[in-house]
Amino acid sequence: MRIRMDWRGINFDWNRARAFLVTAEEGSLSAAARALGMTQPTLGRQVTALEDELGVALFERGGRGLELTPSGLDLVEHVRAMGEAAGRLSLSASGQSSTLEGNVCISATEAMATFGLPSLIAELRRAEPGIEIELIASNSASDLKRREADIAIRAFRPTQPDLIGKRLADSTARLYAAPGYLETLGETITIEAIQKAEFLGISRGNQMIEALSERGIKVTQANFPVITENHIVHWELTRAGVGIGVMPEEVGDAEPDVVRVLDTSFDIELWLVAHRELRTSRRVRRVFDFLAEKLS
Repeated sequence: MRIRMDWRGINFDWNRARAFLVTAEEGSLSAAARALGMTQPTLGRQVTALEDELGVALFERGGRGLELTPSGLDLVEHVRAMGEAAGRLSLSASGQSSTLEGNVCISATEAMATFGLPSLIAELRRAEPGIEIELIASNSASDLKRREADIAIRAFRPTQPDLIGKRLADSTARLYAAPGYLETLGETITIEAIQKAEFLGISRGNQMIEALSERGIKVTQANFPVITENHIVHWELTRAGVGIGVMPEEVGDAEPDVVRVLDTSFDIELWLVAHRELRTSRRVRRVFDFLAEKLS
């Protein structure tokens, strides 16, 4: 026997529930307002209205900002499940779209977004003027299941079952430096000289140290006096002669202000990724197939 839901017992607004969820995840009203694209007072009113509707206090102010009350902790998981269901509904609806007009959001690393995609997006826009492109330049992987992007270009294979990926042409990165900086290392650039050089780090981790060690270049954290996670700043520091940097060879070899350092190389996998339901959207499929063709 089918059990009918008592819709009269559901007496809250989903927009207010969403405001509560994003505030809980972001940790403050200001951050949540930015994430939702609304003003902080409007968001605050929505959260307060939800508390009034449910008859419970959801947040209390602590020394580190907003903290969930025990009632808020109980309810946030239910609202998160609602948010995931709403996301699936949006994905399914977007996947049924048959028009070639509308927005497609692409996520890529800062280097790819700066040096690899502009000419391709220009070509795509000429071919499909009805498709609007939003380009996210970030070195963090966008969550495609939560609609942070429609398509992503990543340096690793997707593992989530709801995602599909296409292997693109691999990229090769190399070490580069300004000629003036290399002159400070001596007349002959050897591995021994490079091991005393200063490198430009991308993070405080040991990933770069381990990668160089595998290629016979023994360095420590002391060889990385300058750190920046931003790929473009990293490259400008390299061009300015601050130290040795790394960049895909198609970018580095085309830059007249730098030269290759030794013959050291790093192979990088590239994957084009989308949610499987969005892949059935004509406009997302058009962009996906276009990028797959051009980047393969």
